[in-house]
Amino acid sequence: VQLQASGGGLVQAGGSLRLSCAASGRTFSGYDMGWFRQAPGKEREFVVGISRSGANTYHADSLKGRFTISRDNAKNTVYLQMNSLKPEDTAVYYCAAGRSGSSWYPALMDYWGKGTLVTVSS
Repeated sequence: VQLQASGGGLVQAGGSLRLSCAASGRTFSGYDMGWFRQAPGKEREFVVGISRSGANTYHADSLKGRFTISRDNAKNTVYLQMNSLKPEDTAVYYCAAGRSGSSWYPALMDYWGKGTLVTVSS
């Protein structure tokens, strides 16, 4: 699976951004999809995930309520809607595909996109 994330940019605190991740190659609907992020000097961390059918979503506890993941299997695309952004949300955001069920450890994901930078100014 080839993944291409887009939609990052500079936004003021309190604003919103919507990231997209377009997939090509293997059957998109056969993969759980997740968004991860990595801030400078920090490890890559899980943000949100969605099951293959879209029926189940998973969130990092600290982000629940502000970030929402969705997918459109007909368009081979997964989305990340980010609201009420904070400066600490500044990071490179990566989409990833895997078959790990509800386990969202970065090492368990099979495919990664190149990432898109989100910068939140105060």
